[in-house]
Amino acid sequence: MRLFLAEGPPGTHELTSICGDGYLNLLIIKFYYCSFSADTLISSAIAIAVTLALAFFIASRLNPRVPGKLQMVLEFLLSYARGLIRDSVGEHGDFILALAATIGLYILIANWIGFFPLESPIIPANSDLNQTLAMAIVVFVLVEGYTIKVRGPVGFLRHLFLRPPFFPLTLIEELVKPVTLSLRLFGNIFAGLLMVYLLTLLPEAFAWTLPISVGLVAVWKAFDVFFVGTIQAFIFMLLTIMYFGMAREGLEEEQHASAATGTSTT
Repeated sequence: MRLFLAEGPPGTHELTSICGDGYLNLLIIKFYYCSFSADTLISSAIAIAVTLALAFFIASRLNPRVPGKLQMVLEFLLSYARGLIRDSVGEHGDFILALAATIGLYILIANWIGFFPLESPIIPANSDLNQTLAMAIVVFVLVEGYTIKVRGPVGFLRHLFLRPPFFPLTLIEELVKPVTLSLRLFGNIFAGLLMVYLLTLLPEAFAWTLPISVGLVAVWKAFDVFFVGTIQAFIFMLLTIMYFGMAREGLEEEQHASAATGTSTT
């Protein structure tokens, strides 16, 4: 039963140095650019392996004539995500589906692994801000690249400087996207681990509460991992789609205005 109980407080990721202990002091955090957290890398590697194995397993069992229950559920989810993409981005945004679905499935698997009584160095990968921030930065870079592609370099700058008095707010709005995207996922997963740790403190105060503590941990994990973990995977995927949609905000109006100006000029 002790396997379900935490050995220590969450959030303590031991750093392994590669070429020294150099870091950048960013006031609120220290960025160690030459070190890594082994537990996060191991946990994320396991989640990636399980995600790939599950994806290949599902692909091998696809049957267009007689779809199974799992295939029907996945097709429904993919159709829902495709509908969101076409509503927010348009018909030409189908390429976003692969990115959003892959991220959603990976986060789902990484969160669900947290239900099993695993010990260090295996932890829920998304309980480390480095992990969630890395995914958020990837999404942010792809969204900004997509914005430049559809608007052009000049249109992208015009989008930022269109309202000069509000330029600082527009810039902050763009830069805060990866921060909020990463902190939302990290905060929810970390809070779940913290709750588990608090429940494990009961037997230290009252030894007879060990079976109760184990039961409460199992119930909480069932709720936190399967419900909250699923919701957070869906939210991350949904926000990824929405950010691509926001990249096209006002683009059609600008194109129509440019076309009208060109017509009136001629």
